[in-house]
Amino acid sequence: MTDRHIHAEPLTDEVSASFADAPPRLREVMQSLVRHLHEFAREVRLTEDEWARGIEFLTRTGHITTATRQEFILLSDVLGLSMLTIGLNAPEDEKATEPTVFGPFFVDDAPEIELGGDIARGAKGSPCYVSGVVRSSSGEPIPGARIDVWEADADGFYDVQYDGDRRAGRGRLTAATDGTYRFWSVLPAPYPIPHDGPVGELLAAAGRSPMRPAHLHFRVAAPGYRTLVTHIFVAGDPYLNSDAVFGVRDGLVVDAIEHPPGPGPDGTHRDRPYHRMTFDIALAQEIRP
Repeated sequence: MTDRHIHAEPLTDEVSASFADAPPRLREVMQSLVRHLHEFAREVRLTEDEWARGIEFLTRTGHITTATRQEFILLSDVLGLSMLTIGLNAPEDEKATEPTVFGPFFVDDAPEIELGGDIARGAKGSPCYVSGVVRSSSGEPIPGARIDVWEADADGFYDVQYDGDRRAGRGRLTAATDGTYRFWSVLPAPYPIPHDGPVGELLAAAGRSPMRPAHLHFRVAAPGYRTLVTHIFVAGDPYLNSDAVFGVRDGLVVDAIEHPPGPGPDGTHRDRPYHRMTFDIALAQEIRP
């Protein structure tokens, strides 16, 4: 008679062996996942009630996810998995700009903005002029690089968090022949990640803050180079050392210098104070097999 009593280690071996005929990479990932998942349960002596509550948590995470809110990405972010994965896959080129989390609010149909244009498009906030140069990590300008930028408004909300199909606080630009880019927007402000769902409940239960430091998102792509997803963070922000998604890197912290009303950096007259941020971007070369 077969002994069906559950023994922890033989069970783990049995489940792992069930993936033996899977394609190589799937086999490697799933067998490792099974080993670590089972070891986690053994280490904390997971109760059946805790297991059920975990399943219910993941179910609610799926239910709240929509086309404009990806709660699973948010969960990955607050657990540090997003930044760990980014770090594992980052280029080894130390001269390249550091990547950071993608976030859940990128959209692929951002309006095209001419160089020097205003991506704010009515978003609330103090005017801010952002400029820099896109170069290779060895220093050559990259003309025609495609630059997506997006940010929350002064109230801490992205355009997709409002009703309707507004596009504000985001745009897509093309770097000039000398690799330069420039645009007007609003000064980034700190804000809480969405915390009215399961991820927010987890943070509250753990006594963690949902706040992110003020930042502006960049996604930069050019043929022959690795696509970069990164932020710039505002120097002096009170949440730089407690980012809810662990995305801050020292090299991405930029001064936001305040200027009085008068001529702006692009020659236009500004009738109220504005800030200026300068951020040069270095792309790593794409490694082809």
